[in-house]
Amino acid sequence: MAFTDNCNEIFNRAIADYHVTDDVDAPLADPYAAGSMESSLYRKCWIDTVQWHLEDIIRDPAIDPAAALLIKRRIDRSNQERTDLVEDIDSRLRDEYSGVEPLPGATINTESPAWAIDRLSILALKIYHMREQAERPDASEEHRAKCAAKLDVLLQQQEDLGTAIGQLLDDIAAGRKYMKVYRQMKMYNDPATNPVLYARKDK
Repeated sequence: MAFTDNCNEIFNRAIADYHVTDDVDAPLADPYAAGSMESSLYRKCWIDTVQWHLEDIIRDPAIDPAAALLIKRRIDRSNQERTDLVEDIDSRLRDEYSGVEPLPGATINTESPAWAIDRLSILALKIYHMREQAERPDASEEHRAKCAAKLDVLLQQQEDLGTAIGQLLDDIAAGRKYMKVYRQMKMYNDPATNPVLYARKDK
């Protein structure tokens, strides 16, 4: 099985598992071996799926402002966890190809493999929810038709992105490209670099 096919299978499983309860507070039940690549991919998509629904909830115009603030802070934490997992996946891939000697003239890609895989996870979510809309029995025929057309585009994007990721990994394996893992270094999450946080700490 191609690597991206495996990714999509894991992402689809995570999304389906979440929707058994469709509850943002449902506990994560990772079915894969702890410390495996599959586990990292599953947990990554689970976080994306929970955050997708938190983003839905926070857009309720009638939401209590205090509840909205709690959700916003939860989304911030979720984004950091997501970033950490993407970097973990990149580190695993870098280790996998660490024995490959880059060819003369080898180039680096504008996007690391794991950040492209991150987009593949989000696409799996878009496809799931767009299919839901395309088949929604209480929606108008026009609504379903529009969503079906969008679903076709998303499915093509998924195929194209999967192909591009596969080609990138083939290029890295052959030494035509090389990769580095750059940490995001999100300063607003760090009490030592966010001026609002370290100013409060000094008071």
